Amino acid sequence: MAKTARAAAVQMLDAVLGEGALLSQVEGMLAHLAPADRARAQRLAMQALRHLEQADRVLKPFIRKAPPLTVLNTLRLAVVELVGGEAAYGVVNEAVSLTRSDRHHGALSGLVNAVLRKVAALEAPFAKLPPQRMPYWLRKPLVDTYGREVVSAIEAVQAQPAPVDLTLRPGRMVEIAGATALPGGSLRLPAGVQVSALPGYDSGDWWVQDAAAAMAAPMLQVEPGERVLDLCAAPGGKTLQLAAAGAQVTALDVNEVRLHRLAENLARTGLEAEVIVADALDWVPDAPFDAILLDAPCSATGTIRRHPDLPFVKDGREVEELVALQAALLDRALDWLRPGGRLVYCTCSLLPEEGEAQIAAALSRHPDLRLDPVLPPGADPAWQTPEGALRLRPDYWAPQGGMDGFFMARLTR
Repeated sequence: MAKTARAAAVQMLDAVLGEGALLSQVEGMLAHLAPADRARAQRLAMQALRHLEQADRVLKPFIRKAPPLTVLNTLRLAVVELVGGEAAYGVVNEAVSLTRSDRHHGALSGLVNAVLRKVAALEAPFAKLPPQRMPYWLRKPLVDTYGREVVSAIEAVQAQPAPVDLTLRPGRMVEIAGATALPGGSLRLPAGVQVSALPGYDSGDWWVQDAAAAMAAPMLQVEPGERVLDLCAAPGGKTLQLAAAGAQVTALDVNEVRLHRLAENLARTGLEAEVIVADALDWVPDAPFDAILLDAPCSATGTIRRHPDLPFVKDGREVEELVALQAALLDRALDWLRPGGRLVYCTCSLLPEEGEAQIAAALSRHPDLRLDPVLPPGADPAWQTPEGALRLRPDYWAPQGGMDGFFMARLTR
C-alpha cells in the first residue's frame, strides 16, 4: 500500500498504462491517504499523463534499455515534477527510495538516481518539445476534420490542467476571490481549488459544471412548469440548470452511483427533480414531454484536458457501438416528445460521427424533424455549423484555459 502521494501516483500510472484502467476506476487505492495527499496523488498522476511523451523524450538519451513499467513510471513522474519546478533533492531522493523499497526492482535504484540527477541538470527540457499528441486513432480523424493547426491547438490546451467552472444559480450573487466571469455566465477558477471551501457552496448558490457543458440546457429555452426530461442525466449539472429555470424535471440515468451525486447537489441547492434509475432503452414515461435533453454516452474525446488517462485506455474500437447506442437513444427519446416539443442532443465528443453525422442521419430517418439554429448565451456565432448546430472545441477560450469539446443540436418535431 502506497504511503505517500508520489508512491500512490506511481501506482495509478501503473494501473492506467499497464492494466488499461481509468483513473476513476482506481481511486480506491487512495482511500488510506489523508485528503491533501489524495488530491496531490491525483494531481501528480494526471500531470504525468499529460506530459508522458515529453518525459519519455527527455529520458531516452539516459536509458539504454527500457526499465520495468513501475520504474519507468517513477522516472516519468519525477521528470514531470522536476520540470514543474519541484526541488530536485526531494524529487530525486523519494524516487530512489521508492525504487529501493520495491522488492522486485530495488536493484535499479542506482539507475534511477543517476538518470534523474542528469535530468535535474538540464535547463527547461520541455521548452522545445511540442505538446503531447493524441493517439493516432483519434488524431488522424481530427486532423482530417479540423486540420493540423487546430489539432495542435487542441493538444496545447490538453497539456494544461483544466480550470474549475461554476454555474451560478439564477438570481444568486456570489463573490469568489480569483474567479473570472466567462461570456456564458460561468465563473472560472484555477485548477486545484478546494470547491467545498468556496463561498456559496453550503447555500447552493452554484455547482461545478464545465462552461461548455453549461451551454446545452439553455438551448432548450424551457419555460416554468414545462415537463422536461434530462436523459442520461448523471452527474446532473444540466438537471440543476433545468430545475433552476422552473421546469418540472425528470432526471433519468442507468448509473445509480453517479445519480447519488445528483441527489446530493439537489439537496445542497434546494432544487427539485424526480430522479429515476433506469435504462432508457427499457423505461417508458407516463406522458409526453415538452422538452428533452439527451447528453448521450460517447467517446468523451472532448474531455481529455480533464481526463488525460482516456487516450491511454481507449483505442477507438468502442466508437461504432456508441454511435449505434446514440441513434437508438435519440429515436426513443423523440417518441416521448409531444408535437412541437424540443430535443437537444449533445455529446462531449470531437468525432463527427457522434455529432454532425448522427444528427444528419436522424433527420433522414425522421422527416418530421427540423434542426433549429439556436445560439446559447456566450457562444460565438462562428461556433455554429452551417446546418445550425453548435460545435465546441477545447481550443476555444484557450487563453482562459479552454473548454470541453462538445457537439450540440436542437431538434423540433
